[in-house]
Amino acid sequence: MNIVIIEDEHLAYQRMAKIIKEIAPDAQIAAHHDTVDAARKWFVQNAHPDLLLLDVQLSDGTAFDLLKAVDINCPIIFTTAYDQYAIEAFATTSIDYLLKPIKKADLENALQKLKRFQHIFQPAANGRKELSADYKKRFVIRFGEHIKSLAVEDIAYCYSENKNTYARDKEGRSYPLDHNLDTLEELLNPTDFFRINRQYVVTLKAISDMRTYSKARVLIKLHPPVKDTPVVSSERAADFKKWLAGELY
Repeated sequence: MNIVIIEDEHLAYQRMAKIIKEIAPDAQIAAHHDTVDAARKWFVQNAHPDLLLLDVQLSDGTAFDLLKAVDINCPIIFTTAYDQYAIEAFATTSIDYLLKPIKKADLENALQKLKRFQHIFQPAANGRKELSADYKKRFVIRFGEHIKSLAVEDIAYCYSENKNTYARDKEGRSYPLDHNLDTLEELLNPTDFFRINRQYVVTLKAISDMRTYSKARVLIKLHPPVKDTPVVSSERAADFKKWLAGELY
């Protein structure tokens, strides 16, 4: 297994390298970088690794600046001294989110989780790895005399309203869909979309805030915003939390 470590604290890097050698002696550290810019240049010029250990806060930016600059589809284990980035991290190909100082048991558990989920990662033709599944890639939208192709990756969430179903994109535009939410659950990749209740199927990227509510339910704040405050139903709350942690599929 080839591993790339992006970490700007030398002692933290040494600790991770030591732990990896102990728990995965066959693993190779293919590269180590300490800035967003250096990591970006490496990923542009090299085949992507089997695993990326990625520090959230770097000297010249954040891990999410790197992910916006380069399309990285290999599994990621985030490392950070803070927990406020967890929701944003789970919107990526994150396997785990480890708090510093990294503990041997935590990293070992993360690698075990990677093994369980490895079947969903397959090498792409360009040497990168990407999630593979036969799910819907785009929808053909018809409204009036107009026809539009809407890419699934541009959808923030789908919702039902007045017995109709709509997809809202990241810019806040809504488009009518021919499928109901039950059908959409089958068409959309469950690692990216989750049915939180009878009215909404959401993506991780659309969730801007979450709060606990009565009877284990969870209040969701979406972006683009909606008029109401969606609530994860009590019967879906347990699976929702597993989905957030990447443990459901």
